[in-house]
Amino acid sequence: MSKISRRDFLKTAATFGAAIATPSLLTACGGETASETGERPIKIGFIPLTDCASVVMAHTLGYYKKYGVNVEVVKEASWANVRDKLLTGDLDAAHCLFGMPFSVYTGVGGKAESELKIAMVLNQNGQGITLSSALAKDVGYGDPSKLKALISQRPADKPATFAATFPGGTHDLWLRYWLAAADVDQNNVKIITIPPPQMVANMRIGEMDGFCVGEPWNGVAVKEGIGETVLATQDLWAGHPEKALVVNPAFAEKRRAELKNVMKAILEASQWLDDFNNRAEAAKVIGGQAYVNAPADVIEARLKGQYNLGATLGERTFEPSKSMVFHQAGAVNEPQRSHAIWFMAQYVRFGLVPSAPDYNTIADKLILRDLYAEVAKEMSLTVASDDLQPFTVTLDQRSFDPKSPS
Repeated sequence: MSKISRRDFLKTAATFGAAIATPSLLTACGGETASETGERPIKIGFIPLTDCASVVMAHTLGYYKKYGVNVEVVKEASWANVRDKLLTGDLDAAHCLFGMPFSVYTGVGGKAESELKIAMVLNQNGQGITLSSALAKDVGYGDPSKLKALISQRPADKPATFAATFPGGTHDLWLRYWLAAADVDQNNVKIITIPPPQMVANMRIGEMDGFCVGEPWNGVAVKEGIGETVLATQDLWAGHPEKALVVNPAFAEKRRAELKNVMKAILEASQWLDDFNNRAEAAKVIGGQAYVNAPADVIEARLKGQYNLGATLGERTFEPSKSMVFHQAGAVNEPQRSHAIWFMAQYVRFGLVPSAPDYNTIADKLILRDLYAEVAKEMSLTVASDDLQPFTVTLDQRSFDPKSPS
């Protein structure tokens, strides 16, 4: 029997296990095959969330094939899995939390100075904060002011528990920002990490009082009567970056032309998704077992901005530009250094890092703006001349100047 390293064994076992556990491994073949080019297929990971739609629909609609790239779209179990596989190169790219590269690099959610690169943004808006039905009725929608009094009644040995999906990721920061707006001392609550598809099950068995996650899991909690949506993140920060196409650095460098074609395919799928006439079809596709594995009607409703918030909170309808958006003539997809700096400034604010990082150097290193600009030009999309403009966060009307993040 030949000897193999422990790492090779683990990689082989993981691949075999994934093939068994994920029969939904999907291949979108286009152009030359891997055997013809000598290159293996491009592996793009995704987590079962509504906002994986552009990555998935680029496969379903044949756009990867149109742009001549051989792509495997791979379902993953958690953001930690996505991080690890991107770092090792087992995934070339992934539908990923916008904040993950900065979290990993600063050590909040990974080994410090490990590099993951952002090629483009996939969507804005469309996440949510859900509370247990017992708590939601006394908090209401969109106003966290009552939250502090409610959770301060908890005994010290049983603090209120909230879940997010990855340390320093988007959901973690939306949750922390909302708690801060409620003047809640985050040392007095417990914040745990739960993969998105497991949120509803953990709420059902009483593991937590609330969670922040992407759709459709907020909508599913409402449909199952175990939670209510007290905030959609477009009412926290209208137009916030959410998921990004994050890539392994070696892949971005060595297979740049193919990455550009992957981006073009996803951009075309993003345009298709922003036509609301297509969202019912998208909901049926991504709701299937191979992808999100959730009711298509829940996915469709929130994709269209039609929110059943829960039994005590009623309904809320968002106009198209304030719903989950994927393109908006390219304004969604352009990765901005100002947003990267905001994320890292929140790490400082909430004590997730011991001191302020080198904001500009890290943003420049991890965001592939030159690459995106090339793709945008070839797709006749406009790119902002200055991506360091101040902006205002909707929930508390705080202005943030990326040139003076402190």
